[in-house]
Amino acid sequence: MQYLTILFQVSGVETNLLIPPFVAMVISFFTSMGGISGAFLLLPFQMSVLNYTSPSVSGTNHVFNITAAPSGVYSYIKEGRMAWPLTWIIIAGTLPGVFLGFYIRVLYLPDPKAFKLFVGCVLLYIGLRLLKETIGKTKPAGTKALEAKFMARAKKAREQQRTRLAAGLPPEAVVKTISISFKKIEYEFWGEKFSFKPLVVFVLSFLVGIIGGAYGIGGGAIIAPFCISVLHLPAYSIAGATLMGTFMTSVAGSLFYSIPIVTSGVSSMPDWPLGILFGIGGFIGMYLGARFQKFVPQRFIKLTLGIIIVFLAIKYIIQYF
Repeated sequence: MQYLTILFQVSGVETNLLIPPFVAMVISFFTSMGGISGAFLLLPFQMSVLNYTSPSVSGTNHVFNITAAPSGVYSYIKEGRMAWPLTWIIIAGTLPGVFLGFYIRVLYLPDPKAFKLFVGCVLLYIGLRLLKETIGKTKPAGTKALEAKFMARAKKAREQQRTRLAAGLPPEAVVKTISISFKKIEYEFWGEKFSFKPLVVFVLSFLVGIIGGAYGIGGGAIIAPFCISVLHLPAYSIAGATLMGTFMTSVAGSLFYSIPIVTSGVSSMPDWPLGILFGIGGFIGMYLGARFQKFVPQRFIKLTLGIIIVFLAIKYIIQYF
């Protein structure tokens, strides 16, 4: 397989052509079930395994998102599980934050050691949020009712079709906007009503945009757990919105990182070929993950992701000291 090994000029990474898309596909398959692109786990892989630690790795991560995310977004739109008001608020908040995050990454976090500490802190927050929601004893009535419906539907699907994928969620399990105002947005999903305050989501999205711009993620990895654990919105209904937000903000992020800026002798330009290669695998993984999400309980998704993320976070924080 030596003939498939290639050196990527911008990043200096030398690896087999099959490794980036395969790793990205596996990561994206699982993370997209929770409305997360997988970029937050792909970055540690690039830093620890491929030894790609310069500021341009953040831009390359954004390239991965814009290549991979459309497949998952398409699946959620097709199935009617896109909460559009939530989507546009997330995009409006994260876009200005991404530019500020890019500025901070290039000028203040060019050192790999300091950046790993930053990554570890971000991952620790994400992981603990997911675990807290998973092991929490109290849940809103709407979420409980939705999970009960899901389990009943999944059981029926397994009984009806054991040899192939069943229809999963029924046709009525779509997102329907009920009302929109500056104070509250309300929507219905599978017979249950949910609401959130637009201003809260906008401010959060701006702060997440700063972190995402520096890290190289669209922000879905942080916004999704917040929507689930704080706003008490079901993962089935917010996954599409956070993934769409990730795509749009990553388009902006990849353009920002393409600005020819050199700090401490290191360029921030993304490695587009490597990012696209990761994106091809992510494209497949996200599409399959979005399709399989309706067959997997929310608890399992959040518990698995939470354990993996906390492990990586602790590893990076310890390495700093």
